[in-house]
Amino acid sequence: MVKIQDHEFPDQLLYDIDNQIWYEQLGDGTLRTGFTPWAVSLMGDVLVFTPKRLGHTFDKDRWFAMVEGGKWVGAARAAFEGTTVAHNEALVGNPGLLNSDPFGQGWMTIVKPAKDDGCAGLVTGVDIGPAMAQWIAGESYKNRAG
Repeated sequence: MVKIQDHEFPDQLLYDIDNQIWYEQLGDGTLRTGFTPWAVSLMGDVLVFTPKRLGHTFDKDRWFAMVEGGKWVGAARAAFEGTTVAHNEALVGNPGLLNSDPFGQGWMTIVKPAKDDGCAGLVTGVDIGPAMAQWIAGESYKNRAG
């Protein structure tokens, strides 16, 4: 477990640093997704979670879910092209789960990458610490619109 600015990041997950999305490999070619706790802390209280409909495709850097928080409204953007195969109904009904448990009950969707190399370029393990530090220092997140 890597700790970054009071937020813990599990080693076994894959991270899209630029979009602040985590991916968990489920063993059947699908990935569970969620926002990192660092991103969630910038959103404020999450008020609305709207996932892309089941079976709908998405492109790389395009949205697969929309989130409305007290401080931020924007998109969960994908690291690859794929299809939404499931979403967290509990999160739709209780968006605050994203604030309270972003790696657990606050997961957002399950997606299937369109290509086998969909996870190429994602960061995992001890590499998350230096990658996040560099990303935070660059402050590109301050100019990011939803």
